[in-house]
Amino acid sequence: MTNIQFLILDVFATGRYTGNQLAVCLNAGVLTDLQMQQIAREINFSETTFVTNSQPVNGGYDTRIFTPTTELPFAGHPTLGTAFAIQQEIVKAQIERVNLNYQVGQIPVDLNYVNGAPDILWMHQQQPQFYEPLSIGTIAAVIGIDPTDIDARYPIEPVSTGLPFIIVPVKTLAAVSQAKLNLSLYQPTVANLPAQAILVFCPETVAASCQLHVRVFTECFGVPEDPATGSANGCLAAYLAKHQYFGSSHLDIAVEQGVEMGRSSLLYLRAEYTPADCQVSIGGRVIHIASGEFIL
Repeated sequence: MTNIQFLILDVFATGRYTGNQLAVCLNAGVLTDLQMQQIAREINFSETTFVTNSQPVNGGYDTRIFTPTTELPFAGHPTLGTAFAIQQEIVKAQIERVNLNYQVGQIPVDLNYVNGAPDILWMHQQQPQFYEPLSIGTIAAVIGIDPTDIDARYPIEPVSTGLPFIIVPVKTLAAVSQAKLNLSLYQPTVANLPAQAILVFCPETVAASCQLHVRVFTECFGVPEDPATGSANGCLAAYLAKHQYFGSSHLDIAVEQGVEMGRSSLLYLRAEYTPADCQVSIGGRVIHIASGEFIL
């Protein structure tokens, strides 16, 4: 049996060894579900992707995403990283778009180039779904901050653009930085909610070039905290545009994440909201760190 080629990438990176780590396994159609899960556990990144075909199917490449403990129907940084890997290792040409076929449907990724190399990649996420807001007191206790630290002008709202997250608006960087899941409260609180992962954000930032500071807690996926989360920030972009957080239903901002984890990440968020339609795009850079193969 042919060994499986893989790439190690840093996604939403500001430089080497920043952003969110990703392993992409190519020509992985020979692997069983169990083998994919075992490889993802062996790599032990927040996600590992498996591209199961080397030629497009219905215009896209069939892709599966695994955390160390489970399979996901969609995720953000794996989408950008996998599109980068396909362009570099399968297509090997300057194409403008790569489509990925997921459980949630086909997700397009647009590629821009500088001096022949991919620069910022943009994924276009699905139409958002918004759910009933949650109480301040309940969520504040779950994330270990005082209820007065939450910005009550905006709702605590579960949102999904393919993968659901609870969006929590917080006033200060200090409060976001001190947030920590209270696991004894977390499990019973989120068990029956439409989203279990939690995104916390505030308008105070470490980098002056960014407009928001973000943390994402993904205990439900077997990863306590994620350093850069494209799916969650897609939900955030839809939320910000819907509630006109920056005074407009049009959004074009830069977001920092992963600072508290020592893996600073930079994500670009774009959205345009109307009650009938919301277009969401998330952008970032990908850096190729290493290559290898799994011996089967």
